[in-house]
Amino acid sequence: MCPLSRKTAAKAAGKAAGPGRPKDLGKRAAILEAAKDLFVEQGYTGVSMDSIASRAGVSKLTVYSHFGDKETLFTEAVRSKCEEMLPGTLFVAQGEAPLREQLMGIGMAFFQMITSDAAVAVQRVMMGPDTDERLRELFWQAGPQRTNEALAEVLRARVASGELEIADLATAAQQFLTLVKGELHTHMMCGARLAPGDADGRAHVAASVDFFLRACRPRGAGDGGHGG
Repeated sequence: MCPLSRKTAAKAAGKAAGPGRPKDLGKRAAILEAAKDLFVEQGYTGVSMDSIASRAGVSKLTVYSHFGDKETLFTEAVRSKCEEMLPGTLFVAQGEAPLREQLMGIGMAFFQMITSDAAVAVQRVMMGPDTDERLRELFWQAGPQRTNEALAEVLRARVASGELEIADLATAAQQFLTLVKGELHTHMMCGARLAPGDADGRAHVAASVDFFLRACRPRGAGDGGHGG
């Protein structure tokens, strides 16, 4: 899932920081922002730890001190961007929001993320023939896999409450996100389309949510709370 639990996030940060005195959080944030920008602009292979240090205004030693190596920094940059655009508050399993409203919130945030220029650029790099399989796996774990797992937990809670009827939560989560991607995302990856306007994007997500709910509502249940 994109949103990490506090415990998992703290563990990951501690591993990256390593032993010794506490790390400067301001410098860490600057390094992450520089990395996110450069990986989008130049791709993974085109970015060096020197260029990230220069963009962040820190020494290369400071970059290594915070993140250890470029693979770790890339993973953290993907995770950070994912959490920025898909915050954990969207995936509260026992939230008070009606089911359709929660799925609309997740769907809209996910759609806006995957159709952003930054996401399209990084995904094109992942699809490139020269991209290492290890890097693809790191990207998958830091982004799509985390999102799938977070959504599956939301669906699990809704099944437990009797609002949904789903046998395979992981598959259902993937199917929901695939619906939200739609054919439009494939066109954007090919450079054949631009991101839609807010109204068109919301209409697309709403149609995807309603289709998913029709498939996964318990038999005999109503739609419950339709509306934009």
